[in-house]
Amino acid sequence: MRFCTRLVPFAIALACAGNASAQQVVKIGHVGPVSGPNAHLGKDNENAARMAIDELNARGFTINGQKVRLQLLAEDDASDPKQGTAVAQKLVDAKVNGIVGHLNSGTSVPASRIYHNAGLVQVSPATTATQFTKQKFPGVFRVVANDAKLGGTLGKYAVETLKVKNIAVIDDRTTYGQGVAAEFAKAAKGPGVRIVDKQFTSATATDFTAILTAIRAKKPDLIFFGGMDAVAGPMLKQMKALGISARFMGGDGMCTEALGRLAGDAVGDGKVVCAEAGGVKGAQEQKMVDFRARFKQKTGQEVQLYAPYVHDSVMVMATAMQNAKSAEPAKYLPELKKIKYEGVTGTIQFDPSGDILNGALTLYTYKGGKRTLMDVIR
Repeated sequence: MRFCTRLVPFAIALACAGNASAQQVVKIGHVGPVSGPNAHLGKDNENAARMAIDELNARGFTINGQKVRLQLLAEDDASDPKQGTAVAQKLVDAKVNGIVGHLNSGTSVPASRIYHNAGLVQVSPATTATQFTKQKFPGVFRVVANDAKLGGTLGKYAVETLKVKNIAVIDDRTTYGQGVAAEFAKAAKGPGVRIVDKQFTSATATDFTAILTAIRAKKPDLIFFGGMDAVAGPMLKQMKALGISARFMGGDGMCTEALGRLAGDAVGDGKVVCAEAGGVKGAQEQKMVDFRARFKQKTGQEVQLYAPYVHDSVMVMATAMQNAKSAEPAKYLPELKKIKYEGVTGTIQFDPSGDILNGALTLYTYKGGKRTLMDVIR
């Protein structure tokens, strides 16, 4: 027995020495829809998160002078609020150090309460619903402009630039779709301008004959759709089949490279106008070009929509950890609140609510089936 007793201190010392030399692991969670109708966008986001983590690890990422290994824990919310909250709790239980995501406002908003209750930081690369930051959770941030700016800008553009008078509005009943459509309708004001019809569909619908037939009778100049590209594409095809020649407008959810493929020749030339939350101009454009090239080389895929914003979200979080000399959310949160980071998507700073300061919007149309830049505005 005495022999065993003498070995115990030695064993403890050996274990302690092993722990001291072990590399710290910092876990960053990412959530997006990698199944369901928005899987192409969710995978795009996940690939960008993984790319950012790999780049930081390759550089020898350190916190407080100690080398650490960043680990990505990726989850699928399938754009479903129930699944979104389930995977949010799963990441909390896995003791992640921060969250990048979600893609959809409908999953990001309910998940944010779970992260808040756990004391976690959440940086979203795509959530645009105004409700997201109005909850006043201190750990909630977004790197894109919100629906008030997105929908409001499109409403003014429709009236002031496109000179439309009769407008129909459709939304997909999601938090995002209803929000951006409501903000658009609020801003689409002017002499002789009328909202001639309001209709709604769902985020998984494929047949729009009834609502489009009702809208056709009102003879709109423009149809605004609040929803995602997986619905907007088939909707455009059915508009063409019904002989509806109105312009088609929408927010960032449908403003993707994939829309031209999903809509086929129904996308037209200059028929569709949409806005992406974010955008760069001037010298910043080369950073975006370089990122797209690196992304294609790394993944074999073209950027769909939000990959640059996901990449910046990871980098902003990692920079805040370095500045705080800690990966504990409570310690790096103050650094995130005052950060000024020059990213792929421009300068990232946050207001007291967690919204990006001076967020940009990029207006696009489609020509020859390809998304074509119109302008970047702030």
